[in-house]
Amino acid sequence: MQIILLEKVINLGTLGDVVRVKDGYARNFLIPQGKAKRANTANLADFEKRRVELEKAHAELLAQTQEKGAKLEGMMVQITQKAGVDGKLFGSVNNSDISEALKKQGFDVPKATIRMPEGPLKMIGDYPVKVSLHADVVVSITVSVLGDAS
Repeated sequence: MQIILLEKVINLGTLGDVVRVKDGYARNFLIPQGKAKRANTANLADFEKRRVELEKAHAELLAQTQEKGAKLEGMMVQITQKAGVDGKLFGSVNNSDISEALKKQGFDVPKATIRMPEGPLKMIGDYPVKVSLHADVVVSITVSVLGDAS
């Protein structure tokens, strides 16, 4: 299916690109999320009329996320979990735990934006974690996992 992108999508394209994607990806994700429209003549004409307004809204959103990213960059988040004497956690620290800890510090970061390529954290220590606030704004934070012996 051919679609028009209404915002930048990682590994797909930028605002205004007409790309071909699988039907299910377009119908189930891109179109319902408002990230794209079907590429027919009516939608292409409508997009060209609204192009300036969409680019302005995209630039404002990017500026806001860059500002939020500047505040988050290099931040340290401490999470306490029960652990054994060898430093291994009973359970693990995942992206929802990190999201809740950031929320307590005043940052509303959805758990889906937290990137943990090695998976959940299972040992005590400090770990670098990436937070993808926007397609163009990725910041690094440090998650410090502390053990609770009780």
